Amino acid sequence: FASYYGDHMVLQKKPSGAVVWGHGEPGAVVTVTLSGASGLIVVEKTAQVKGPSGTWTTILDPMDQGGPYTLTAEQGLENVTLQDIYFGDVWLCSGQSNMAMTVLQVANASQELAAATRYPYVRIFAAAPARSDVELEDLEKIDLPWSIPTAENLGHGNFTYFSAVCWLLGRSLYEALGFPIGLVEVAWGGTPIEAWSSRRALQACGLLEDVGREAPQTSLGHSACFNLKSALCFAPPLSLALSSSTSLHQHLSGPQTPSVLWNAMIHPLLNMTLRGVAWYQGEANAFLHTDQYNCTFPALIADWRWAFHTGSAGQTELLLPFGFVQLSTYRRQSADDSFARLRWHQTADLGVVPNARMPSTFMAVAMDLGDERSPYGSIHPRDKQNVAHRLLLGARAVAYGDKDLVFQGPYPTRAILEVTRRLLNVTYSQELICRQRDAQAFEVCCSSQASPCQWLPAPVLAVGSHMVTLALSGCRTLVLGLRYAWAEWPCEYQACPLYNPQGLPAPPFL
Repeated sequence: FASYYGDHMVLQKKPSGAVVWGHGEPGAVVTVTLSGASGLIVVEKTAQVKGPSGTWTTILDPMDQGGPYTLTAEQGLENVTLQDIYFGDVWLCSGQSNMAMTVLQVANASQELAAATRYPYVRIFAAAPARSDVELEDLEKIDLPWSIPTAENLGHGNFTYFSAVCWLLGRSLYEALGFPIGLVEVAWGGTPIEAWSSRRALQACGLLEDVGREAPQTSLGHSACFNLKSALCFAPPLSLALSSSTSLHQHLSGPQTPSVLWNAMIHPLLNMTLRGVAWYQGEANAFLHTDQYNCTFPALIADWRWAFHTGSAGQTELLLPFGFVQLSTYRRQSADDSFARLRWHQTADLGVVPNARMPSTFMAVAMDLGDERSPYGSIHPRDKQNVAHRLLLGARAVAYGDKDLVFQGPYPTRAILEVTRRLLNVTYSQELICRQRDAQAFEVCCSSQASPCQWLPAPVLAVGSHMVTLALSGCRTLVLGLRYAWAEWPCEYQACPLYNPQGLPAPPFL
């Protein structure tokens, strides 16, 4: 079998069929059998080894959740047998250092590690960091073969394995769904989205040659990508947004070359049948090609979906559920709005997901989970439990169809200007809970021209069940825009101004 198969793995349950693949002698016939605990053969498949690659692929019949099973591949007198195989849902977790943070590094780490043995049916696998200039068929190396979770393999070391966000999400999915969960971690700290993107996706955004090189500074702070109906859109190369107080190398410590992580760490997995993806990345792109993320991120999602669907012969659904974490915080008093712009671009400039350009996606807002005292730097908050909980809500609603579940915070539906009273009434989609009225989170574009905009605070006068009333006394001219939480560190820990009764924060908007 391919090197990343092994004992203890989880394969995707029905309605999809799990894809199994491996190597053999070209022209030979491989017989694949799946046997139950009693030794009774449940599934038998044959596959011919293709030349010159020497690879074979077969699709198992869709299987109910559960196990254990034994999986055997035979070619002549040779055979490989894998034990303790379960069927459930398989999730891929990818991104940069906030995804790579291990359970050892998060809040309440000792309790989380001690609880690991209570989840023997959540199985974990971690690919080793690798890069390649060409698309690879196999992973070059693995850090953690398919394993039953223990305190040791969940807390191997800092930014190694196993991913805390991935583990906490998978554990929560198991508790909610009651069947086995397989988790595949593929992460590398300090990496921009361009390294995780195929050449196809980067070409769709007009960005391929200039990645990693400084481009001219631009004042453009909004969307460069206006085609809201298409998953991919075309945009000219934009700026490298760097403030004078930051070092590019500090934030781009991993590979930056276009497609090198796609080639080495994603492409080898495309045969896998997946149930969903969890993604935590974007900090690197707050300092590189920030204003193209509204194209590169939807393009990556669409491209990964197509590639996994095609690679699994249609077993991974074409609209593979894709969850992601919106950026948390970094510098408290930064004058640079690159984090705010990146958060906005993470939604394809539409504020909430799923949306027309990002269907079947869900987002965990994290701007209220800042951690100034994190020993790993404030860019690495330790509260990954709330991140995972918010991802879980999105997964249950979007991936598993729980229609009654509230999985995102309140979002404005309209804003009405009372000119004579100098007030702005903002109506929200959900009931509002105000935790912090004094924060200067709302700002209005108070100007006679849209660009450049003069943004002034709009103090909160009142908060009703679904409406916020803002004072515009400081604005003596036209109000051309409104924004909320448009800052790198917009609020204190779990104390943004607006939440819903379920405790989910209102996301930022422009």
